[in-house]
Amino acid sequence: MAVLRRHSRIVDAALRIFDVLVLAVALPTARNLRDTITRDPAGSLSVEDYASLLAVTVLCWFVTSWMFEVYDVYRTRPISVEVSRIGRAMAVAALVIGAGGYFAKQEDVSRLFVGLYFAVACVLLVANRVALRRFARAVRRRGYNTRRFAVVGTGPLADDVVASMAEHPEWGFQFAGYVLENRWPEASKTPVPGQLTFSACGMEAGKAPGSPGGPVLGHLSRLGELLEQNVLDEVIFAVSRDHLDVIQPAVRLCEEQGIEVKICLNFFQAGIGRMSMDEISGLPALAFSTTPTDEVALVLKRAFDIAASAVMLILVAPLFAVASIAIKLDSPGPVLFRQRRVGLHGREFVFYKFRSMSADAEAKLESLRQFNEVTGPVFKMRQDPRVTRVGNFIRRTSIDELPQFWNVLKGEMSVVGPRPPTPNEVRKYKPWQRRRLSMKPGITCTWQVSGRSDIDFDRWMQLDLAYIDNWSLWHDMQICFRTIPAVLTSRGAH
Repeated sequence: MAVLRRHSRIVDAALRIFDVLVLAVALPTARNLRDTITRDPAGSLSVEDYASLLAVTVLCWFVTSWMFEVYDVYRTRPISVEVSRIGRAMAVAALVIGAGGYFAKQEDVSRLFVGLYFAVACVLLVANRVALRRFARAVRRRGYNTRRFAVVGTGPLADDVVASMAEHPEWGFQFAGYVLENRWPEASKTPVPGQLTFSACGMEAGKAPGSPGGPVLGHLSRLGELLEQNVLDEVIFAVSRDHLDVIQPAVRLCEEQGIEVKICLNFFQAGIGRMSMDEISGLPALAFSTTPTDEVALVLKRAFDIAASAVMLILVAPLFAVASIAIKLDSPGPVLFRQRRVGLHGREFVFYKFRSMSADAEAKLESLRQFNEVTGPVFKMRQDPRVTRVGNFIRRTSIDELPQFWNVLKGEMSVVGPRPPTPNEVRKYKPWQRRRLSMKPGITCTWQVSGRSDIDFDRWMQLDLAYIDNWSLWHDMQICFRTIPAVLTSRGAH
């Protein structure tokens, strides 16, 4: 096992070195492409400039590749995942270097060259990974760079593990056999390292009862002997939850001998949540989450929120003044409408809008409940008598929503996310509808660009949950782009 680990470290180091060479080769390639496109070789950089750019790029690449786990376990990772991670890491590196060059006012480095450089580097890195996988697959077909594993357990879970490995021969895993799960010897419940004793069970290698014809290495009580008699790189525990309390001595024994251990955990049935490993003060813990967990993407989402809200508040400042005067002249009452709304995981905050109704609108709400035109705990009425003349206009144009950028800047809302409900609406939610509170509320969302008030309440909730389940930065950008025509056409706004 130590040999395999050393081999893995060598491969990892070689991969990093090769990636640096790829980044270096991409420089003259991008330069030649730029010269061909612009037909102006005089604009090429000096050797010192190239060296500086390469050094900064390598530094950024190692940081972003760590952030996106580019060099993590690659044997069992799909090529699509690896390409995605490389693309995201390279995109962030390009963004950082491009922004740094802009703020440093490095006018001697053309944006075309920088763009071509990162595009070429990304293509070469991906080509490198594809070639490496093809080479590794060919090597493994010849019996090299393989890993032998045994599975503890013979139930459906164990069968699924063996079947999954068999479906991917390119991973290079060779199944050695099953180890029958049984109670650990009573004398060994609290073993002392190096002093474990085992009772022979007389089981000879053969067929596992109820297994798909796989070989049996023996009983778990003879694990020490089995590890000595068989070449094993990994032991995978796929036992029922009833046997979790007895596998600790076996896990410890594998650790003593340098054998890698994996414990299958899919007997914890997570409904719609995604399971991941976490740590609490050094203690391993299973985490189940139904919301996005990509910390880098969430940080970028927050950065976008801050930038977008700050820019919008500055750009629409004149419109704020005009809207405030119009609202004051149209009807008595405050310019801004303030209301308690529910945000992330039930946190309440003060929500801001330009007032589009009469000042006593809240007091009149109960008398209008009978005219509600939508199902669920929300109230929608096309010809709401509480709406003022100016209010009707700012609603159709979504001008009334602009003060919410202040909520976004404060961190109470996001530019894109489920619309924030009132506490009274949340109290009437069904349990499955409360999951929409698991993500920060937003100014615009799928509901906003899909018809708004023309959509019934249950469909609205389903759209919000689908947004949470399939969230990505690109999806947020798409919703932002779709919001513009939705606002211009006033679709569903009433």
